[in-house]
Amino acid sequence: MAAPDTDLSVPPRRTRNPELHRRAILEAAAQAFAERGYHRATLRDIARRAGVTHGSVLRHFGSKENLFLAAVPGTRDIDALAEDTQEPLASRIARGYVRRMEGADGNDTFVALLRSAADDTGSAAALYVAMQERTDAVYRRFLDAYDLEHRLPFVAALLVGVTFSRYVVRAGALAEMSAEQLTADLTASLEAVLHADPGAGSPPGEQGGGR
Repeated sequence: MAAPDTDLSVPPRRTRNPELHRRAILEAAAQAFAERGYHRATLRDIARRAGVTHGSVLRHFGSKENLFLAAVPGTRDIDALAEDTQEPLASRIARGYVRRMEGADGNDTFVALLRSAADDTGSAAALYVAMQERTDAVYRRFLDAYDLEHRLPFVAALLVGVTFSRYVVRAGALAEMSAEQLTADLTASLEAVLHADPGAGSPPGEQGGGR
């Protein structure tokens, strides 16, 4: 029988599709960060899950921090807030947040960030600030300078608290709510934060000077 023409010493060519590789890396990173947290997840493990080389991960994202920020659903999905201007902002934030978190089944990278805070507060703090800077750019389309400085930090703190109660420790009233009730109550809470009277908490004589 004649020998086949294929030269087995030559490795098969890999398909070069940068966008496909990027998507595979993001999917693998989201899974790894959700399972292991930021501190324990490694770029080599993410590369293995994605079926690419460690160097390919670095070429696409440059660092573990950049990859985490790219893989966090909250920083990608927040752009959707700009798509529906007919719905009030508080409702859009609540609906998008609950839909994302409930669909993640506890494996959201934001949850992983909160879990990682106990192991590596420095990294968690730096990532949280970087995430906030990215989301601020979107919120600037809806909020004025006063709201960005005085209200948005409390919106972020509210969402962190809800995430910790419902999706990290999974205990208490927030954990027991239905997704529909959570969306409704979160919308009301966000409305209160975003539209409170700016003079309500000011010392006597300082009311009305907010904007």
